[in-house]
Amino acid sequence: MSADSGEAHLTKLVQLTDGGENAEAYFSADGKYITFQSTRDGRTCDQQYVMRADGTGLTKVSQGGKTTCGWFLPGSKQLFFGATHHADSACPPKPDPSAGYVWGIDPYDIYVTDIDGKNMKRLTNYGVYTAEGVLSPDGKRIVFTSLKDGDLDIYTMNVDGTDVKRLTTTPGYDGGPWWSPDGTKIVYRAWHYDNAQDLKAYQDLLGKRMIRPNRMELFVMNADGSDQRQITKLGGANFGPSWTPDGQRIIFSSNHKNPRSRNFDLYTVKLDGTGLEQITFNPEFDGFPMFSPNGKQLIFASNRGATKQGETNLFIAEWKH
Repeated sequence: MSADSGEAHLTKLVQLTDGGENAEAYFSADGKYITFQSTRDGRTCDQQYVMRADGTGLTKVSQGGKTTCGWFLPGSKQLFFGATHHADSACPPKPDPSAGYVWGIDPYDIYVTDIDGKNMKRLTNYGVYTAEGVLSPDGKRIVFTSLKDGDLDIYTMNVDGTDVKRLTTTPGYDGGPWWSPDGTKIVYRAWHYDNAQDLKAYQDLLGKRMIRPNRMELFVMNADGSDQRQITKLGGANFGPSWTPDGQRIIFSSNHKNPRSRNFDLYTVKLDGTGLEQITFNPEFDGFPMFSPNGKQLIFASNRGATKQGETNLFIAEWKH
């Protein structure tokens, strides 16, 4: 299929999934496998899957509850992801619609499993939202987001769950962390409140295990948590950041052109906030971008071409500089 008009960086676009909500598709280090979450087959919440990069060999690797944010361990024979099945094998209840557009902060912990779904073990044991894990390029540490200390903050730990270090402490939401290709920096999304009333509203909602994700900007810090600085000041919700292969730019999803809409597009920006470039131009949602290990392809989730409202599929395209 063809990319939309204006999508000059994307060629040979291929749709990898067909039906349900499929998102957060991330490559193994050898580029042979993809893990992603999906509500396929009529499920009411996400389960975790693995498939080959061409869409074949689909395997469900989770055991119930709800899952999110999978990532492969070194060697591509195991992966980790967030799951709630320790709390309940059923899907967590959805947030009360009277609260408006909110995300539920479900009680994920991080699990490790073989790529066939066998030999699952629990890596964290906090019983509150602990997810969004990404492996460092050297394969030694995991960066993740957790509510374990009462706020949504970013942490790192060894791949065996030891030596947990907290990187962010500013009140407000910090999440979506992703290592730079050389492992020296971490990009993330955050919103910090400049008045007590808004902060209290955030904390009250957090106490009900919900957040309102309508305002987020991108930040970057060193891998040890030092030198935290804001990259974007676009307005709206800017999320799902990852890196271009050369480590010089961030690729992310944003609705800043119309913050009240659900039309998110992909953009790239330099680390100093300059050089903003729009990558996708479809009038529907585009998000969760990741470059393949060799830098030649981009995988992302999109509502484009959906046959039912809300359907989200995975797409992969060759990247043209």
